[in-house]
Amino acid sequence: MAHISTGVEYGLHCLLYLTESAPGAREASVRDMAELQGVPLDYLAKLFTKLHKAGIVSATEGAKGGFTLARPAREISVLEVVTAIDGDKALFECRDVREQCAVFGDEPPAWATSGVCAIHAVMQQAEKRMRESLASQSLADIAERMAAKAPRTFGPQIVKWFGDRAANRRRERGRASSA
Repeated sequence: MAHISTGVEYGLHCLLYLTESAPGAREASVRDMAELQGVPLDYLAKLFTKLHKAGIVSATEGAKGGFTLARPAREISVLEVVTAIDGDKALFECRDVREQCAVFGDEPPAWATSGVCAIHAVMQQAEKRMRESLASQSLADIAERMAAKAPRTFGPQIVKWFGDRAANRRRERGRASSA
């Protein structure tokens, strides 16, 4: 029962490489991030379009273009990323089942239908707490946890990987322009 999409997971993983506290690139193309994470390029491009529209990332144009965080990672909450990618959807959608009880016939009594359904009230409370929790966590918080867990060699490996990709693209452009 997933209410937060796989897209949010992909997006968060890729955004981590753009944070200052995580070992990464701080600017990267969607193509490189897709390859690094094993995420389909077209899918990730759509996610980054949403993140850009939400003001979470900024795009740079040109051959060296890519994405950077639009604000410091400490100022970007996990809830913002979830909302940017998945929209502001409710955790629970009440179907007003309480109105359909067979003993009520076609006329449910006011006591059964007035106010918020007791089940819906519990779900609203759970959603409120979930949103508060996601709002209290930033990209920087996640990046710090990741950095504390990863070996010290991981950061340089990632930076080298992105650097190698950029160097390969420059070589390919040079060969294409001399041909």
